[in-house]
Amino acid sequence: MSTDFTELRELSTDEVVTHSLVSDVPLSQGRVLALITLDNGRDHTRPNTFGPLGLIELGEVLDEQKARAARGEIAGVAITGKQYILAAGADLSKVGEIPSRSAAKQLAQLGHATFAKLDELGVPSFVFINGLALGGGLEVALNANYRTVDRSGAGIALPEVFLGLIPGWGGAWLLPNLIGIENALKVVIENPLKNNTMLKPQQAFEMGIADAMFEPANFLEESVKWADGVLKGSIKVKRPNEPGKIERAVKWDIAIGIAEKMLKSRIGTVAKSPYAALELLKAAKNTDKKTGFAAEDEKLSELIAGDQFVASIYAFNLVQKRGKRPAGAPDKALAKSVTKIGVVGAGLMAQQFALLFVRRLKVPVVITDISQEQIDKGLAYIHGELDKLLAKGKLSQDDANRLKALVSGTTDKADFADADWIIEAIYENLEAKQNVFAEIEKYASDTAVLATNTSSLSVEQIGAKLAHPERLVGFHFFNPVAVMPLIEVVKTPQTDDATLSTAMVVAKKLFKTAVITADTPGFVVNRVLAKVLGEAMHAVDTGTPFEVVNTASAPLGLPMTPFELLELVGLKVGAHVLDTHHAAFPDRFFESRNLHSLAEHGRIFERDSKGKIKGFDKKAVEIVSGGTTPMTADELLRRLEDGLADEIKQMLDDGVVAAAEDIDLCMLLGAGWPFQMGGVTPYLDRVGASQRAFGGTFHTPMLRGVGNS
Repeated sequence: MSTDFTELRELSTDEVVTHSLVSDVPLSQGRVLALITLDNGRDHTRPNTFGPLGLIELGEVLDEQKARAARGEIAGVAITGKQYILAAGADLSKVGEIPSRSAAKQLAQLGHATFAKLDELGVPSFVFINGLALGGGLEVALNANYRTVDRSGAGIALPEVFLGLIPGWGGAWLLPNLIGIENALKVVIENPLKNNTMLKPQQAFEMGIADAMFEPANFLEESVKWADGVLKGSIKVKRPNEPGKIERAVKWDIAIGIAEKMLKSRIGTVAKSPYAALELLKAAKNTDKKTGFAAEDEKLSELIAGDQFVASIYAFNLVQKRGKRPAGAPDKALAKSVTKIGVVGAGLMAQQFALLFVRRLKVPVVITDISQEQIDKGLAYIHGELDKLLAKGKLSQDDANRLKALVSGTTDKADFADADWIIEAIYENLEAKQNVFAEIEKYASDTAVLATNTSSLSVEQIGAKLAHPERLVGFHFFNPVAVMPLIEVVKTPQTDDATLSTAMVVAKKLFKTAVITADTPGFVVNRVLAKVLGEAMHAVDTGTPFEVVNTASAPLGLPMTPFELLELVGLKVGAHVLDTHHAAFPDRFFESRNLHSLAEHGRIFERDSKGKIKGFDKKAVEIVSGGTTPMTADELLRRLEDGLADEIKQMLDDGVVAAAEDIDLCMLLGAGWPFQMGGVTPYLDRVGASQRAFGGTFHTPMLRGVGNS
């Protein structure tokens, strides 16, 4: 390779190298296929990844095969991976250590130079996608001439946008020119922003990413046989989107325009990587490969060196590492066995709880309410949702029948006598919750764990009438229950370790990330959001127009404006949350009479018949009029940032959670705080709010890109 990669080599002394192991496979008519197996020598828990040394080795092996092809020793070259895994893309630990923008550009160029060799061998190249193929793992396949895929393989995706990057080793140019712009937009932008959705092998095959799909039992043998057929001409590869058939004149630009509008409405304009990817996909319409790859080099190096990538990797590590090893969790050996679940209530939240518990724990679940009619509605909802999963092929008929049989309803709380875990999901009223638990305790076994889903009340006060408050724990879900990945596990001063351990183990079995918080108003997510909403309403109350507040809050990068969030959670709920926080912390949280008036009116926005926002409702504007000291957008942004920094520092000083990382984890998973921001605390450090609020930073050193250090 012509470029000197010395800086990258020095960075990679401890790299877990994915080696390129060559074996010759005999084909028909005396031909030979050089099969390269990617293998880092580790088990399935450490997938193959591409660091600088692994890329350099693969490039050298491909050079050797090119020389062999020139001598007539081989008829083709194929790449596959170790069992179940092709490659999981770039080694993010190495990318995250890139010391300069120049080194970042070298990494982009090295990937391109290596993978491009697959189209320069002098013989056809194949990649047999035998399992997980993410990012660079898929891009190595895209650079080859032909691809097969294992029908049972794990996810196939280009998740870079999710991590603040772009597909920078050919994917942004090759994919749209292989499968068309609409499919490429789905894979490169839409799926990463949809909780990092991956393609199933069948989808990849139908899109044209793979040319053939084989069963897992004989995947490698069938792929070699298929490659042999291609080489001798007995198999002609026809793709649904051949380059000559891809419509470019009109459809390409229209699809780009639609995608840009979608991005602006869904995520705003703060996140850089989706728009960088969109720009590359747009340019791929008319550029050649060399130009397209050079553009990827520039964009990738720019993003790697920037703040958002560093923040994204921080967020990614929080979710993947800290989220799986929660701070303050007792020994899981202390957890009690949970063989039956009781759910108090049969309303919407209770229905969602029951459905989630029965699906994940597969134990009997009994719901209770004051009327049989409400119970029947709850059971009908649960059965209906299971039928939907059956129709989508996510459950077999036997599984659906078994799960339905596990769910029952009763008006008699004595039926909770053998339940190991009882969770209440009634309305937010302290006295009502106290009375429910006091009644349940009469019937519950001595070892049963009691859980409350309260979002704003004191868990300790909820348990005030219990004879054994040590077995009560907060277990705060977010709506929609099945989708949102966070549970705030609230520990009161009385909660014992066995109860807390049981809550953490149950959360994990529900496939949720649990963060332990102290029993304090709003816990984490609602307290931070209450600060944002409170400042937004205070600004409106003092005369700042709704539009200015929206503009001011945009740099936070939140998925929706404060007023959209208020309408989503419900204006009455929002008013209650602000009142609760004002009562607890009157010097830091504002109350808003206007918000109560808006709640009575019922809306802030004017919407069309499809629910799309057309503007602000005239009556809502009239309700909040009268303020005489409006703020500018810049003034309000400064108040928001400094107020958040001060409040989060107070939360940490008061021991609400163990560390700033837990605040960020909660905001990422419970409030949709963008990965590109790294959560809230790195952002507050970067903009100077931490320094202004308390004369320090949440992270030392600050999390900044090498282009801003």
